[in-house]
Parts: sequence; structure tokens; C-alpha cells
Amino acid sequence: MRLRRFILVLLSLSALPVPGQNTFLPVSGIQAGQKGVGRTVFSGGKIEEFQVEVLGVLENVGPRQNIILARLSGGPIERTGVLQGMSGSPVWIDGKLAGAVALAFPFSKEPIAGIRPIEEMIAVAPATPPAPRAEVKWGEARLAEVATPVRFSGFTSRTIEHFAGRWRDLGLSPLQGIGGQGSGASGGGASSKPEPGSMISVLLVSGDMQIGADGTVTHVDRDRIYAFGHRFLSLGSTELPFSRAEVITLLPSVEVSYKISASREPLGVMTTDGNAAVVGKWNARASTIPVTVEVAGASRRERYRMEMVREPSLAPFLLQMILFSAIDSTERTLGSSTVAVRGAVTFEDGLPPLKLNQAFAGDVNTPIVASLSAVAPLSSLLQSGGAPVRVKEIALSVTAGEAREIWQIDHLTASRKTVRPGDTVELAVALSSGDRERVERFSYTVPVGAPLGPLNVTAADGTTTNFAESRSLFSPGSKPPAQLLAQLNALRSNSSAWVRVWRQDASFQAGGADFANVPAGMNLLLARSSPAPSLATQQGARLAEFEIRLGDAVAAGTRTIQIEVKE
Repeated sequence: MRLRRFILVLLSLSALPVPGQNTFLPVSGIQAGQKGVGRTVFSGGKIEEFQVEVLGVLENVGPRQNIILARLSGGPIERTGVLQGMSGSPVWIDGKLAGAVALAFPFSKEPIAGIRPIEEMIAVAPATPPAPRAEVKWGEARLAEVATPVRFSGFTSRTIEHFAGRWRDLGLSPLQGIGGQGSGASGGGASSKPEPGSMISVLLVSGDMQIGADGTVTHVDRDRIYAFGHRFLSLGSTELPFSRAEVITLLPSVEVSYKISASREPLGVMTTDGNAAVVGKWNARASTIPVTVEVAGASRRERYRMEMVREPSLAPFLLQMILFSAIDSTERTLGSSTVAVRGAVTFEDGLPPLKLNQAFAGDVNTPIVASLSAVAPLSSLLQSGGAPVRVKEIALSVTAGEAREIWQIDHLTASRKTVRPGDTVELAVALSSGDRERVERFSYTVPVGAPLGPLNVTAADGTTTNFAESRSLFSPGSKPPAQLLAQLNALRSNSSAWVRVWRQDASFQAGGADFANVPAGMNLLLARSSPAPSLATQQGARLAEFEIRLGDAVAAGTRTIQIEVKE
């Protein structure tokens, strides 16, 4: 009798799905009415089961894509429906892995889900071109990929609100999150090794501020994991760290319910973000970028330390959010303000640092403008199309004040209207800020042998000066990183006014660089041999430049005068 009971127990255990087993059920073996079991986390880190009933197979819903339509039941699903964060929850039928929960009907009265076939997930390759997000419509009903919840911890609510639309455009669902990355509590049977049904969080930012996107592990094959059952951001080959995640609670919703969760200890690296799954390696470590932001306000000073992913298409956007939140948490973001951002980005490739030094002032949205403009040079470098660069570290210092500090360029005068080669002319720039005034004076000596004709003098803010002198920076086409970096570092700061002495002269662009003051013979040769006549442009050939430093204030305006050089 005991032997018979023991054999029955063994037979019952063998009928249960075994996490990680390499037995798959192809779509051809799926039929309506089949029953199965799924696994996911509803609380803490404990993997629990739910029931699955196959309703049918939707064939060719996308390029070589099929979806298994099923009704879910059991546990809290009866009241929550399909949850955000369940994406990737594995489903077994007849003891074989059939696929992962990946799609759902928003506003549905029943927990009906679309299950991504496992063979499509396993076939994901980095080189696969991104396809449109899976979506099937019946009138007003819509079966769409379950939006991946992305959690923000340590960010201000205004930051999340301002950038939420951009995350939704990426197919993600932004949520105010909970911090706590670290060892964490085990949370009801959680394991450090990912298992089918366990919850993970892809960490885009970690540290004092965190951004994590949650999903579920579908399959584990040795050191490789498959998760989500749909794309994350369609990045293809990538390097994104992921950690174990724990569910704090569930939040039922009429539109779509979701898990409120928190990241725990690091587990591995996501290496592929494909159309049908994300693929990664556990027990590995991702290379990230250390980011430090110091903010000094009128009444307080804060220092934030984070680690950020290296993905070139994401890093500038993430840095912009970090900067905006750091400013927002220290100083007001509404009303008049002045924000100065300084610092450097260092690289691992022997390149010189990218220097940042800009100031911004206004009556509304100054921190938004400051955070966007401050990361623009890094964005240009990472997404230029040239050779890839690896960022070593980012260190920024922000000074924020609750006043609009702008010095307006009012007047520009010269001591003489007519000069000869070898003569010296005195230049004076008058600036004002409210009831304050200042006058800066400079001397310029016309070189002996200078050509006759008009000589221009312009006093302008940094933005105007950059546009006038760095046109090749805005021209299309990729540039070598060293060349682009040199151009970016040559950009003038808006916390200074710039006085330029220049002559209207022919200038040429070659290899993404500007060439002015070209000798007459070479000028003629370039004009004739240029494959595109538009490359020869009339712009200012700078002869001299003077800087008027304004501290943390901003220069605004432009003034130009002419001096005639005669015999």
C-alpha cells in the first residue's frame, strides 16, 4: 500500500510543469478548450499559479506572429484581470511550456490574455528589425501588448508628470515607484536565481534616483533567460542591468491593473531587446555610467549619485530627467529663475573630456530648458553616427537661483569709424540688468597689411555667437568623435557676452569643419572644385574675440557696428 501511494505521488509530481525544462509546445499543438497553468508573482517574491483555458489561436496577427487567446483565472486575477508586470508569465499546457502572457484587452470585464508562443520568443535575434507593436482590433475592442510598468523612485512628482508622455510614446506605463534596491527581504520564498514566473526589473537608473521597468521571467536555459513576451524598447543588441523585484501590493483598475513593486539585488544583464521577448544572462554584471549631480540653491545644497545605462539612445534622455528632478527638488521650477550647469563628461577612449558650461534664465520653465540644453552636446556626440564612444563618468554642478539674472546688451560703440592698418580702436559694450549698468572696454589693433574694406564688430550672447561661428556643427552627416568633441568644447557659454571682430569673407566646409581666411588662390580652387557649390558660403571670418564673464547670470541680445579700413 505504501509503495502504491509513493508511485502515485511520483506520477502526480511528474505531471506538473518543471521550471526551466526544455520541453515546448508549438502553436500547431494548441487547440481550443485545452487547460493549462501559469506562474507569476502576486505578493513579495513568491511564485504562485493561476489557471489558463485556451480559447483559440490568432494566426498571422503580425509578420510571422501568432497569438494564443486564453482566459485566465485563479488567485487575485478574478478581481484584477491581467496585470501590468505579468508580461512574460509562463504558461504550461500538458506539462509543456507554450508561451508567455503578453497581451490584454484594456477595460475588459474578463481576464482574457494573449499568450506569445514560446518558439517566437526563443527565435528572437539581435539583428531582427523592429516590427510594429502587436495589436489586434475587433471594432472598439483592442488586444494590445501589456504596457510595461516603469517605476520612478527618488524623482519628484513634477518630473514624472512632465516626462510621462514620452514614456507612454515608448509603450511604457510610468508610475511613481518605491526605492530600496539592495539585498532586500526574501519576501515569501524568493530566490536569487531567476525562475520561470519570478519577477525582474530592468534598471535604467539606480542609486539616489531609480528607473526600473518590471516584467516576468518566462524561461531559463542554463545562464540565459527569456522574459516579457514582447519588446521593451526595441533596442536590439543592448546592455541593460536587471535585478530581482518584489511585489508590494496589487492595484486593481477599471482600465488595467498593475503590480506595485520594488527592485532588489542585481541578477544579470539584458543583452537583446527583440520583438517577441527580452533575452539576457543572469549572474552577470552590466557596465554602467556613474553620474554625480550637485545642486546648490538659495537655501540648500544636495548631492545625488546614480548609475545609468550606457545605451546611446537612452542616456541623454535619462540624464535630462535626472537633472530636472535634481533642480526641482532643490529649487522652485515655476516663476523667475536662473540655472547654471557646469561639469564634464569623461570617456574611456582616450578622448578629451566634454566640457559643459551654460546658464539659463527666464520667467517660466527655466529648469526644463536648462536640463534639455545641458544634455544636448552629449546627445549630439552619442548619436552622431560616427564611431561609438564609451562614457566613463558624468559629473555636473548646478547653481539655481530664484531670480531672473539677465544682462542685456544695450549698446556697442567704437572710438573711430575709419581706421588704417596698424591703428588701434577702442570698443565699448554697455550692458544692463534691471537698475544695474556696466560698461566693458577693449582695444583692437588692425593688423598691418589688413585688406581694405568694412570690418564688423558684434557683441552677442553665447547662443547667437555659436550659431554664427559653428555652422558645421549643425550640418548633416557623421563626424569623427574627436572632431565633433572639439567643436562641442568650442561652443561659447551663455553666461558670458562675446565681442567678435570679423570680416565678411568666403568660408568653406570640408570634412565637417569650417575653414575661413582662405588665401585667394586656394579660395578660387575650392570654389571651382567643390562638388556642391553650397559648400562655399559667405560668413564671418573671425579676426579677434573678447569675453565678458557674467558669473551665474545670462547674456542676451546682439549689437553689430562697422568700421571702415582705408589707406
